[in-house]
Amino acid sequence: MDRLQKVIAESGIASRRKAEELIAQGLVSVDGKIITEMGFQVKKGAKIMVNNKPIQRENKVYFVINKPKKYICSNSDEHDRPIITDLIESQERIFPVGRLDYNTTGLLLVTNDGTFANEMTHPRFHLAKLYDADLKGILSTEHIKMIEKGIMLEGQMTLPAKIRVTNKDFNKNQTTLDIKIFEGRNHQVKKLFEYFGYEVTRLHRKQFGFLTINDLAGGKYRKLKPYEVVRLRKMANEDEK
Repeated sequence: MDRLQKVIAESGIASRRKAEELIAQGLVSVDGKIITEMGFQVKKGAKIMVNNKPIQRENKVYFVINKPKKYICSNSDEHDRPIITDLIESQERIFPVGRLDYNTTGLLLVTNDGTFANEMTHPRFHLAKLYDADLKGILSTEHIKMIEKGIMLEGQMTLPAKIRVTNKDFNKNQTTLDIKIFEGRNHQVKKLFEYFGYEVTRLHRKQFGFLTINDLAGGKYRKLKPYEVVRLRKMANEDEK
């Protein structure tokens, strides 16, 4: 069961705050009964009326997409740049789960399920995220050990990470590596390396939890299978700290 104001908000007719105002004003009924209680739990299949009009509950949808460069992880952009949801055909009001930077590529989840999105991104959940990256500079063993142990970044220690260097090109002054992190701060991978003076010139997320995008070309997507949604939620909640 879900809270009444959440169900109204997810139907798209009002924000959650506006839904609470409508409930307080006695304008919402469930199965013919006026409800003014904010924490009222709605059973599946209940008939909800707002201003004497029935609402339609959205079907929950879950997608994984291989984000290409030069797409914004948002539902709108003031500079009219392409947005990631433009690439997905869906009747529901979908949104990206977290963000990948404009020039960062790779695995991105997209849904209309706010609870699922929160479980995938909230700091208390520690789902692993695997990236491969190119750095300008030759990454030192000392810096690898420090990042893997955790560093003080913007006043807070980062969780331990795992790094595997796949190539050091001394002629190009470039390091290629895989890095696995267990949290999702804004621009975290870039900031970890910038802390030591390295510039991330390419960043690609290739795994989220157990999910990969080996079968998806850039810009392509697929629906998550029900068992995948269940498994991701289970992983997130098992890792809850």
